[in-house]
Amino acid sequence: MTVTGPSGLLSQFYISFWIPAAVLTTALVIKLPTIIRLWRDPLLRAVGGLLLLGCAVFVFCIPSTIAAVNRWAGVPNISAPWCYSLLTAVSAACLLLIIAWRNSLSDRSAATRRAIRWVISAYCGVIAALWLLFALADTPVERLRDLDTYYATTPFMGEEILLYLVAHTVACLITSWLIWNWVCTEGLDAWLRWGLKLLGVGYGLNQIFDAAKLTAVAARWAGADLDWLSTDLAPPVAALAAITIAAGFILPHAGQYLHDRWRVRQAHRELRPLYRLTRTVQGDGIPFTLHATPELRLTRRETFIRDVLLPLTRRIDADLARRSYDAALGLGHRPERARALASAVGILDALDTRGRTPDPADGPDATRLLQEIGALSRALRHPEEIEAVRARAAVRAESVAVLSDGGCR
Repeated sequence: MTVTGPSGLLSQFYISFWIPAAVLTTALVIKLPTIIRLWRDPLLRAVGGLLLLGCAVFVFCIPSTIAAVNRWAGVPNISAPWCYSLLTAVSAACLLLIIAWRNSLSDRSAATRRAIRWVISAYCGVIAALWLLFALADTPVERLRDLDTYYATTPFMGEEILLYLVAHTVACLITSWLIWNWVCTEGLDAWLRWGLKLLGVGYGLNQIFDAAKLTAVAARWAGADLDWLSTDLAPPVAALAAITIAAGFILPHAGQYLHDRWRVRQAHRELRPLYRLTRTVQGDGIPFTLHATPELRLTRRETFIRDVLLPLTRRIDADLARRSYDAALGLGHRPERARALASAVGILDALDTRGRTPDPADGPDATRLLQEIGALSRALRHPEEIEAVRARAAVRAESVAVLSDGGCR
């Protein structure tokens, strides 16, 4: 039989609530080490609590869990106020987090503190009202998937459904507005900006969820049947919203972490030519350690290179270094690149003439060179440029010698 109509089409794109629950759990696991290490940071604790609440929403809104809670409590549909309360708490926690997060770098103003108190008071009142309305309502028939539309016209239960949807809508609208205003500010870290954009998209999807639910409920009030908006459209939209929001929280942390790891590994690779050169002087390299972190390996390589270069740089021919620098500039290299090429020429010359007596006057140049081992190592990757600089410097030296001889005569 062919599936027709919006309800049938949407049912083919069902997203299990276990998927957003798993994504939110993954985000919590990624954040957990930082939360534990910096437990005194209230923002990190708030993020952890928000992700935990988000997991709880999707776990307890699964039909099988709804049925289990109803059986355990012995009250038909007791899961309704429980799920509504969790969803209300999550929406309030998101709003509070964005307010606190945006003001974390400066002293919180009196207006910010009042806003936080207002949100806490208002949404605690909403949660209390949800339970009171449920106690007053008559809901004898258990509904696992379509409770919102089934009881939309039931006294007190209809008001409860409207209350949680309005509270969620208001929180999402304000949160979305704050996020997109924040995205437009100058000086944001790139990872934070992209994370905020994902959060903004997630809260935009939440507004679609609210619109679908409210439209379906309003249709019931008007005697029409648009239940598919609530039962078939809203759940996958909510799942996508949760996945996007979780990604928004993960991205700034994970992105910065991966970027830092990449920079450390890139710096380690850049030092490989200079490390190989210094090993020809020292003989032995750095002992391999299986469990060494990338940062530790980089530090060991830098230390090894500097330890080998320190006595070697005292034998650099200062005149050759100056001529090589001028030669590199004459070949069109920028000053930073010219210094690195001149240093490479000087180091290679010192290796060829190890018997030269150290000259203490080269101390300052040696200090600068040891601070620029990355640029020196990158220069060693281009031996043809080094040879060009060395040849031009040698020609310059011969020209100076000829002129000196001519002057003496």
